Amino acid sequence: MSLIKNIFIHIFLLFFFSNTIVHSEDLKKIGKFKDWEVMVLNNDSEKVCFAQTKPVLQSPKGQTREARLFVSFRPKDKIVDEISTTSGYEYNTQNSIRAKSGKNKYKFDISQEGFAWIADNKIEKKMIRTMKKGSRIMVTGFNKSGSQTIDHYSLLGFTKAYNSAKKNCT
Repeated sequence: MSLIKNIFIHIFLLFFFSNTIVHSEDLKKIGKFKDWEVMVLNNDSEKVCFAQTKPVLQSPKGQTREARLFVSFRPKDKIVDEISTTSGYEYNTQNSIRAKSGKNKYKFDISQEGFAWIADNKIEKKMIRTMKKGSRIMVTGFNKSGSQTIDHYSLLGFTKAYNSAKKNCT
């Protein structure tokens, strides 16, 4: 888990801070597909490919948070279809982080240092099928004080971004 956490923290730092541990030549943008983009992180020990998106709408309004939704591939660790999210804050461990698209609901099982993951690859595959068919997915989380946030993500371009990320890491 710590490797995953470190990779996402480094990616997060790269996007939001000018002094970063990850060098820009290690992280390359492969393409943009409507509301999704594909990135590849290469370093000496491994290659990570991921599709990511930012929310198109956030609640409560007026709070700017650096939220993201990711689908990652890490061939060295034989990990595919890894879904993770960050809402831009440290999660409250007393409440669940959930995603909803249409009638489909998914629970993120693991949260650590502002990121959350789904632990079961079968559920991740089901969620990816939902994301390929849907137009929007909402992620609900709770911050340390217990306040709820909802991030609405567009799924326009998801299938192409997903296929590109998968292709670049297989």
